[in-house]
Amino acid sequence: MERINRIAQHVSASGLAPNPTAASPCVESLKAKIAALAKQKTALKADLLKSYGEKKIQDVTVEMAINGARSMKSMVTETSDLDANTGIAYRGKSLYECNKELPKAPGGSCALPEAAFWLLLTGEVPSEAETKAFTEELHKRSAIPANVMATIDSLPLETHPMTQLSISMLALQKDSKFAKKYNEGMKKGEYWEYALEDALDLVAKIPVVAAKIYRRTFKDGKVPAYDAKLDWAANYAQMLGVNSDEQFKEVTRLYLMLHADHEGGNVSAHTTHLVGSALSDPYYSWGAGLCGLAGPLHGLANQECLAWLLDVQKQLGGQTPTKELLTDFAEKTLKEGKVIPGFGHAVLRNTDPRYMLEREFALKHCAKDPLFQLVDSCYQAIPPVLEKGGKVKNPFPNVDAHSGQLMYFYNLREQNYYTVVFAVSRAIGVMSQYVWARAIGLPIERPKSVPLDVLEKLAKK
Repeated sequence: MERINRIAQHVSASGLAPNPTAASPCVESLKAKIAALAKQKTALKADLLKSYGEKKIQDVTVEMAINGARSMKSMVTETSDLDANTGIAYRGKSLYECNKELPKAPGGSCALPEAAFWLLLTGEVPSEAETKAFTEELHKRSAIPANVMATIDSLPLETHPMTQLSISMLALQKDSKFAKKYNEGMKKGEYWEYALEDALDLVAKIPVVAAKIYRRTFKDGKVPAYDAKLDWAANYAQMLGVNSDEQFKEVTRLYLMLHADHEGGNVSAHTTHLVGSALSDPYYSWGAGLCGLAGPLHGLANQECLAWLLDVQKQLGGQTPTKELLTDFAEKTLKEGKVIPGFGHAVLRNTDPRYMLEREFALKHCAKDPLFQLVDSCYQAIPPVLEKGGKVKNPFPNVDAHSGQLMYFYNLREQNYYTVVFAVSRAIGVMSQYVWARAIGLPIERPKSVPLDVLEKLAKK
């Protein structure tokens, strides 16, 4: 009965003012910005439910029910929106705008991913001073408990890196501030604050455990020392220990910023949202999301594209890749009933902006790389071949067709690790979404499912 009463208190709406607990000026500022915006968004949600709660926004078709709810508008995600023609936008800003407007490392040209994190959380582009303070805040939260490191070290070295990462999130869960305060009976209006505390901790810690996993799985087990003088992404890059070139730090910043969020309907984000809607804490939620990200149809696509490119390079036998040569190769591949990975997207109907930003980087920094020249020839040759076939809605490349080449060029060549890099980046987006789901009081998710025969009866009515 006591627990029921406690849960009843959680359901009661409460103020969104940040709790005046001891926190750094950076976090207090962050909480104040989130609280102010959440007040507006909560009022909008209430008005939508009151004024338009019964308003139909879309028809649900049999195809949607069977084919994975594709294009079904059935979720709310505040942080980003994916447009079929223009790609993902972080709080209304295109990736081109983000890369231009967000603060950068001294002398750099790629936006800092922690600045994107601030944008997703607050809806505002941070100042240079705010970004610096935010980077320092993440550094302060980055320590990994000894028991978590011991848990990682207890795993067989042949354990897939994504399995190790998911286990690491669950090992970190014992220190969840959200779970602790929930068990103490915090009010519903406080959920977002402690969700934010966990979100900041998780994003601060995930590069450290990710580097640990890389070094123990593929190298000598020794992780280069943490460097708090660097930004969040650059420190991760140097902890991997594969390349000391400043451009490797830059491309890591670019990659982690570009992959940070992709609205809420993809497998890993939706899984994290679904688990979080049960008020499972951020560690449980992202641990589950990581298991979805590890799937071949989701996060593993990057490494599969690189494997395909390396195989094509081998088959070409040293020939210089040209548009004509790749056109013939693509036509032959399709005639054999095989798939060309990295082209097309479930939502996008134009070339992925993430691909184009990575392409701009490659043209500037590694244009003579033979693998990039192959990627470039594919970019020119494959879309017309797919378009001519008439079977694909989007013949253009997505980001997976390019990311592997950049990692490979800078000597990060262990393809089984690529999804971990993706996960480090995507932690930013799913944690921002988690905070906002609690801030505007989104309920537990519970769609209705039906057997095929019931669907048939409904369709024939």
